[in-house]
Amino acid sequence: MERILTPTEKGNIAELAIASKAVQLGIVVARPMVEGRRYDLIFDVDGRLLRAQCKWAVLIDGLVRVGVRTCRHSPTRGYISTTYTENEIDLIAAYCRELDKVYVLPIAEFAGQGSVHLRVMPTRNNQSTFVRWASDYELGAIAQLGERRAGSAKVEGSSPSGSTSPKAA
Repeated sequence: MERILTPTEKGNIAELAIASKAVQLGIVVARPMVEGRRYDLIFDVDGRLLRAQCKWAVLIDGLVRVGVRTCRHSPTRGYISTTYTENEIDLIAAYCRELDKVYVLPIAEFAGQGSVHLRVMPTRNNQSTFVRWASDYELGAIAQLGERRAGSAKVEGSSPSGSTSPKAA
């Protein structure tokens, strides 16, 4: 029987896997020297520094589910659940251990959301409108990190081009 990981262990594994995959793609990865910031890693992409919050993702029924809320304890107010803003981070990087893949979610697209579902398998009714395909968010194109932000063209695909699977029709 596989040991159940604690939330801290999941976070540590996700952060290390995300950093490893980014470095393998030629992205320079840095880490803040102090705790208490809303981001875990910093990606240096073509001279632009991007603040990344790392998350653990799970595969459930053909969907990669990423919890993008944060929760902290306040001595006077109890548990406080919040979401992330563009002032705090540039992206959420999520590691799905079942698929051994990293997904990059630009905060401009996902700010204020509590969870994100990325589809890996086609829907049962072949619905494709408003479906977020996991392959569109895979960490794979350095351009993806620099270009996927509000107000600019969205870059699709990955590098190398064969590293993502085609979308289902």
